Amino acid sequence: MNQPKSVQSNYIKRAQSFRISIAILLGGIAVLLFSCANKIEKIKEFSVGDKMPGMEAEQFEMIHSDSTVIRFKLITPRLLNYDQEKEPFMEFPEGVQIEKFDEKMQIVSVVTSDYAIYYTNDKKWTAKNNVVVINQEGDSLKTEELIWEEAKGKIYSEQFVKIIRKDQIINGVGFESDQDMSNWQIKKVRGTLYLDVSE
Repeated sequence: MNQPKSVQSNYIKRAQSFRISIAILLGGIAVLLFSCANKIEKIKEFSVGDKMPGMEAEQFEMIHSDSTVIRFKLITPRLLNYDQEKEPFMEFPEGVQIEKFDEKMQIVSVVTSDYAIYYTNDKKWTAKNNVVVINQEGDSLKTEELIWEEAKGKIYSEQFVKIIRKDQIINGVGFESDQDMSNWQIKKVRGTLYLDVSE
């Protein structure tokens, strides 16, 4: 039996309207799921990228000794200790000062920097930003990055360095020394300025 044209027209309109509603609903669900997926990924990135320290300390001082002999003293405004990590490390985001001692408890060198990180297992320091090292003779090293391998007893840098001595200033790239900075050398000397110290 044939239905009147108006009924068929209403039926077609409702079917089209229903299809459009389903399409809008499915589109909304897809957008919602995509949005949630993005937020979950951002949360995962945040939790993986931003490690939480096991300990935080402010105005921190530490004496490091080896076989009852004091090796160095560390002073920092802020310490973050990530001791629960697979490769534990300590971070000094507001800078550090390290005073190195000899067997007679005399200061043989002082290191300061605006940032430092210490890898506990490797006994390796990385100092960055306004790094200054002063040795017992008063010679000073200035650079933007310095590595100190405590176990090997050496410090080095691959960055631009400046050595300031009583009678000269030496500029260059790359530096290597013992940790007291008593025997040092610049790998690529770029220039030497001699100073007149005569009275």
